[in-house]
Amino acid sequence: MAAPVVSSVSPNQGPAAGGTTVTVTGTGFTGATTVRFGTKPATSFTVNSNAQITAVSPSGTGTVNVTVTTSQGTSTQQVFFTYVTGGPSLTGLTPAQGTVAGGTTVTLTGANLTGATAVSFGGVPATSFTVTSATQITAVAPPHAAGSAAVTVTTPGGTSNALTFTYVTAPAVTGLSPAQGPSSGGTTVTLTGTGFTGATAVSFGGVPATSFTVTSATQITAVTPPHTAGSAAVTVTTPAGTSNPDDPSAYFFYAALPSLTAVTPPSGSTAGGTTVVLTGNDLLGATAVSFDAAPATSFTVDSATQITAVTPPHTAGSAAVTVTTPGGTGNPVSYVYVAAPTLLSLVPAQGPTHAGTVITLTGTGLTTTSEVRFGSTPAAFTVVSPTQVTAVAPAGSAGPVGVTVVTAAGTSNPLFYTRVASPGI
Repeated sequence: MAAPVVSSVSPNQGPAAGGTTVTVTGTGFTGATTVRFGTKPATSFTVNSNAQITAVSPSGTGTVNVTVTTSQGTSTQQVFFTYVTGGPSLTGLTPAQGTVAGGTTVTLTGANLTGATAVSFGGVPATSFTVTSATQITAVAPPHAAGSAAVTVTTPGGTSNALTFTYVTAPAVTGLSPAQGPSSGGTTVTLTGTGFTGATAVSFGGVPATSFTVTSATQITAVTPPHTAGSAAVTVTTPAGTSNPDDPSAYFFYAALPSLTAVTPPSGSTAGGTTVVLTGNDLLGATAVSFDAAPATSFTVDSATQITAVTPPHTAGSAAVTVTTPGGTGNPVSYVYVAAPTLLSLVPAQGPTHAGTVITLTGTGLTTTSEVRFGSTPAAFTVVSPTQVTAVAPAGSAGPVGVTVVTAAGTSNPLFYTRVASPGI
């Protein structure tokens, strides 16, 4: 019978410390008594068949010839195994976390990474990897349960130290407070949910938040960016992915700025209590109606275009009326506070029982006079000035009758006009 023949070894390199399991292929291996790496015998070996032996390399240096010896002799072929010095080592992972679904591209930095044969994440092989240089490998993380995973690199020189890669679940937004604000932006919103650690972006309807702070794994504080009026999906992005934009718990409502066009009536008493109707646009959700700095005594939002409010007390003069909604505080419209009218004199203070006598009423607050009454009977009148009104006395029975003036601010005190019957013949 012929001496054994060695045709190949796999792998053909390993660490200087030995311990590499090497498959030796060839012929004539039955009854093998020795496998040598250079001059050193294998730490152990197993004859799998006449054509294959599995051997464990001893320690060594440099490149050595692998031989097999049987009772028929020793192989003479030159089939080499190289001892590699300087095993791989890792110093960094970027990023150091990613989604449990896998797919995160991770850059591994270290030393002696050339010839890497494996990259593992918690014992699971990387989906793929590329040796960029002796100091860098780019690997795609495989799927893995949430938590820490030890990342190692294996080369012919051995297996590196482990660095920790953290698998995290994709973030989820479960609540927003407040859930609405002006379309101009600037609202500070607290997002609650899960998986917020390491957040790299917060978006409102696809527009990045003006700023945000990750308070904890379950809370982020963000400032809304400007956005058109309407609903906007709020999302959080971390190395584990982006939260679900279709979750109804994650919608922020941008409200348009309210606007006012009119107040009816446009004036009323300084004592307040006048019911006014405010008309305009985007009035839904109103949180305040103000007359200058004074809040309305009460108000009701009738529709998106109308609010009914009761005026508060205020000094005489113009007051700016505004409406505040989640969209902000709108433009002001003017409402005039007027003092209640007073009468000081009637000239003449008496006249005939028939109609037609022109009377001059003097007083204060008469500008908005809407009615002059003799008792309960209205009279024709003319506003001459804020302090004077002329009226035509209506017919009536003889005797005194109270004369009053009605304005937007109320009804004046009465002064008495006396009708005198004509003398009989």
